[in-house]
Amino acid sequence: MRFSTLFALVAIAASASAQQTINGQYDCIPAGAYTLCQNLWGESAGVGQQSSTLLSTSGNSVSWRTVWQWQNGPNNVKSYANVLHNSAKGVQLSNVQTAPTTWEWQYESVSNPVRADVSYDIWTGTEPSGEPASRASSYEIMIWLSGRGGIQPVGSLTKSGVEVAGHTWDVWTGPNTNWQVISFVSQDGDLTSFDADLKEFFDFIVQEEGVSASQYVQAIQTGTEPFTGSASLLTSTFSVALNQ
Repeated sequence: MRFSTLFALVAIAASASAQQTINGQYDCIPAGAYTLCQNLWGESAGVGQQSSTLLSTSGNSVSWRTVWQWQNGPNNVKSYANVLHNSAKGVQLSNVQTAPTTWEWQYESVSNPVRADVSYDIWTGTEPSGEPASRASSYEIMIWLSGRGGIQPVGSLTKSGVEVAGHTWDVWTGPNTNWQVISFVSQDGDLTSFDADLKEFFDFIVQEEGVSASQYVQAIQTGTEPFTGSASLLTSTFSVALNQ
């Protein structure tokens, strides 16, 4: 559910040792193999603030934190602070042999109640490249490792009790702008230590959701969509790769 991809790159060089914080609506900074972005695309639907901090990078791994507080518009996403892999893209689903990913995260603090998800946002299209949430997008595949406060993905629940990558999911599908959204929502509670092969999700959407295997992975993002409440979300380590 990411509707804006305007990247206002901050002119600061990221390093493995220096912590850097961004505060602007569309601020981004280099983060090793990734780009860390605020992406407060829905901030006008509420009142609040958010900042994101790059903690460290090492090879294909990144650590970061985002701290947010939002009020009003309880059914509106305010942002999608995220990291986007700079080179894990441009591969057709049929050519992905493995797509290993590890995500260790935790709420350092969180309000009760809170309405927010913690999710992958993976974009595919008919061309090798394309900005997320753009005319080039055909599908948005979300993987919700957490969804609190009764929030729901785009569309409607179409499958329940689906086993993928060692966990059980609800599957939601529906249209959004010019692309189709397929969302996997954890039935196993918060998956704070996620170690999986994204190819299993790719195989599922091809075999069960009618997605063409000729679709290209155009972007892999991970982050959080807050609606209301407050939290400090720490990603202690995240990594992803596309292997052909």
